[in-house]
Amino acid sequence: MTEEEPRGYECSPWELRWRGMDVDALQRTESAFAVSNGHIGLRGTLEEAEPRGLPGTYLNGFYEQHELPYAEAGYGYPEEGQTVVNVTDGKIIRLLVEDEPLDMRYGAATAHDRVLDFRKGTLSRTTEWSSPTGRRVRVRTERLVSFTQRAIAAIRYEVEPLDEDLQLVVQSDLLANEPIESDTSDPRVAAALNSPLVGEFHRASDYNAVLVHQTRRSGLRMAAAMDHKIEVDDGIRARIHSEEDLARLTVAVDVPKGGRLRITKFLAYGWSAQRSVPALRSQVEAALAGARQTGWKGLITEQRAFLDDYWATSDIEIDGDPELQQAVRFALFHLLQAGARGESRAIAGKGLTGPGYDGHAFWDTESFVLPVLTYTIPDAARDALRWRHSTMDKARERAHQLGLRGAAFPWRSINGAECSAYWPAGTAAFHVSADIADAVLRYLNATGDEEFERDYGTELLLETARLWASLGHHDRHGDFRIDGVTGPDEYSAVADNNVYTNLMARRNLLAAAESCERHPDVAAHFGVDTVELDSWRAAAAAMYLPYDPELGVHPQSEGFLDHDEWDYENTDLAHYPLLLHFPYFDLYRKQVVKQADLVLALHLCGDSFSPEEKARDFAYYEARTVRDSSLSAGTQAVVAAEVGHLDLAYDYLAEAALTDLHDVHNNVRNGLHMASLAGAWQGAVAGFGGLRDHGGTLAFAPRLPAQLDRITFRLMFRGTRFQVEIDRDQATYHVLDGDPLEVLHHGERITVAAEPQRFAIPKIDAGEPPVQPPGRAPMRRDSEKLRQYAEPANPISEVYSD
Repeated sequence: MTEEEPRGYECSPWELRWRGMDVDALQRTESAFAVSNGHIGLRGTLEEAEPRGLPGTYLNGFYEQHELPYAEAGYGYPEEGQTVVNVTDGKIIRLLVEDEPLDMRYGAATAHDRVLDFRKGTLSRTTEWSSPTGRRVRVRTERLVSFTQRAIAAIRYEVEPLDEDLQLVVQSDLLANEPIESDTSDPRVAAALNSPLVGEFHRASDYNAVLVHQTRRSGLRMAAAMDHKIEVDDGIRARIHSEEDLARLTVAVDVPKGGRLRITKFLAYGWSAQRSVPALRSQVEAALAGARQTGWKGLITEQRAFLDDYWATSDIEIDGDPELQQAVRFALFHLLQAGARGESRAIAGKGLTGPGYDGHAFWDTESFVLPVLTYTIPDAARDALRWRHSTMDKARERAHQLGLRGAAFPWRSINGAECSAYWPAGTAAFHVSADIADAVLRYLNATGDEEFERDYGTELLLETARLWASLGHHDRHGDFRIDGVTGPDEYSAVADNNVYTNLMARRNLLAAAESCERHPDVAAHFGVDTVELDSWRAAAAAMYLPYDPELGVHPQSEGFLDHDEWDYENTDLAHYPLLLHFPYFDLYRKQVVKQADLVLALHLCGDSFSPEEKARDFAYYEARTVRDSSLSAGTQAVVAAEVGHLDLAYDYLAEAALTDLHDVHNNVRNGLHMASLAGAWQGAVAGFGGLRDHGGTLAFAPRLPAQLDRITFRLMFRGTRFQVEIDRDQATYHVLDGDPLEVLHHGERITVAAEPQRFAIPKIDAGEPPVQPPGRAPMRRDSEKLRQYAEPANPISEVYSD
C-alpha cells in the first residue's frame, strides 16, 4: 500500500508525469507511457512486471492468424483474421530486497513517480520503497526504444539502500508466452492469443541470452536477445540460464548503505516470415553488439539528437492553455513513435501501444496520421506508403475476387489482406483506396519525390483509379455514379453516391491520369493507354455529387436527407455509443452520423465547396453527429474554425487532443488512438492555422480563438523548414531553413523567406453557432481556470464548465 495519494497526470509542457501509485489506473497509464520507434513497442508496465494492467511487447507486423466468424457463408467474405501478438517480454527486471520482492502492492512507497520525456525520448521512474519488514531502497529506472538503432531497446535499473547494508537480488528476464487476460468476446481470437509462440531455439551464456520462436499458424519467426552491463561497488554472484520460453540472469550482491547497484539491459528484436533460426539469431546478436558498442550514454545522446531535429520541424507552441500545450506535444511524440522506424510496415490504429483493434491498420493512417508525418517527418510518410505498395498483390487479388479491376485495399489489416468480417463496414468502405491515393498525392506535392512516384506512386494511383472506373458507371443522364458503398460514417452503410467517396474518387482519377502522363513508361508497363486515361478523365468530369437545393445542403449520400430523424431528445446519454444499444438496421435508416463524413469532405475536398455551402453543410451535420468515434472531433475542429466558429473549434481541438489523457472513450487500456492524436495536429494546424493543400498549393487562413493568446507551428515543405505564428490580429511567416516558399495567406499569394513577414488576419462573422444533439456537444473549457495550472507541480482538475 502506498503512503502517497495518487494524483494523476501533472501538467508540464515537455513531459507526462504521474505521481503516486494507482493500481486501478495502470492499464491506461501503461498505454500513455508506452515507448516505441514504429518497429518495437513496449507498453509502460513496471519493470518488476507486477502489479500490472495489461503487459505488452509488440513488433510491427508480427501477428497470428485465426478464422473469422460467420453465421452464414457468403461469396467474397474474408476467411482469415489477424491479431497482433504480445511477443517475448524483455522489460522484466525483478528486485528482491533481503529476499522480499519489490511489489508496489506491499510495504509502502513513500515516493513514486513516472515521467515520459518528450525531448529525451525516455520513460523514467523514481520509487522510494519500504519493504514489509521496513528495509528501504530507492529505485531509479529509465528505458528507451531507440529511434536510431531500429532493433534496440534499453533499460537502466539502479538500486540504492537508504538506511543500511542490504543484500539485493535482481532477476532480468526474457519471457515468452506471457499469460494475458484477453477481453475479446471472440473465442477464435482468444485461442490465437493463448501461447501463440512455439520455441525453436534458446541459448544463454555470460550476461546474454537469445530466444527464437515461431507463431503456430501465420508462420512468422521472431528472435529476442538481451545483454547486460553491471556496475556495483563490490563483488557479485551471477547466474544465467535459458529454457524454451524463458531466459533469466540472476545477480546477487551485497550493497552497503550509500552504495548502489546499476544494471543496464540491452534488448534486440527482429522478425521475419522467411529467415531461418540461425539468421534471426545472428541478426539480433549483431544488433546487441552494436548497442553495447554505443553504450547507454551513446543511445541517450542519439535519442536526444533525433528528437531535437524532429521538434525543430514539428513543434506546436500554444500560449494560454497549458493542458492543451502538453496534450498536443504528447500527441506529436506518440505519432513519431508510431511511424518513425516503421519502414515498410503499417501504422496501426493504436500504434504499438496496445492490442486494441487487434493491431490492425485502417484508412485512419492515410487520412489522419500521414498528413502530420508528411509535413513533419516525410521519410516516415514515404515508408508507410511503401507498405501499402508492398500489399498491392493482395489488393489486386481482392479486387478481382469482387469482380473489379485495379486494387481494392482493405478496411482493416496487418499484412494487407482484408480482416473485417462485417462487409458493410469493411469491404463496402471502398473509400480507403482513394484515401491512399490522396496520401500519395499529398506526399508527392509536399516533397517532389520523383523517385518515389516512379517506383511506387504511379502504380498506386493508377490501380486505385482502375478500381473506381470499374466500380462506378455512367447512368442514362451521363452522370458517373458510385453506388452501394460505405463512406467514413459507420452509421450509414451501402449507400449510393457518398459525397466524400465520390469527391475523393474524382481526385484519384485525375491524379492517376496526370501521373501516368508524367511517367509514360510506367503507364505502358501496366497497360495504361490513352483510351483508359480519357475514360478516367471523363468519369471525373461527370462525377455525380448530390445536392438538395431546397435545404441548401449536400446529402451525405444520395437519399440521406429523406431518412427519418433520430430521436435525440429521448435517447438516454447512457446509450452512447449507439452501436452498443441499438441495431445497425435502425441506425442505417436514420439521419444519425457516427463521425464526420460529409464534414470530412468539407476539409479534405474543400475546393469543391463554396464558403456558403461549407457553413450550411457544417451546421446541418453538427445537429446530427454524435461522435461515437474518436475520429470525429479533430475534423469538426478544422471545419468549425474555417467557417468561423472558433470557440467550438477550440473545444473540439481539446477533445481530440485529450481523448487518451482523459480516457474519453473509456478504452485507453487497449492502446492510444493514433488518429485522434493526429486530430490534435489537424485542429491546431489545419484548424486555427487554416492549412490546406488543394492542388498542391500550400494555403493558410489563420485565426485564433479568444481562449488562446498565440499558436506557433512548424512544417516542412519541399525541403524548406518554416514557421507560422498566429497572434490576435496578425500572422507571421518565416523560413527557418531552406529556400523561400510561395504560399497563400487568406487567398493572397505571399513569399515566405528568412526575414519574418507579418500579415493581417481578416475578421469573420460566423453568425449563430450550430447546435449539437442533446448531450453530445463537446465539453466547454474554462480557459481562465486552465491558466492556473501552468506550473509543472500542479495536476489538472476541475477545468470544465457546463
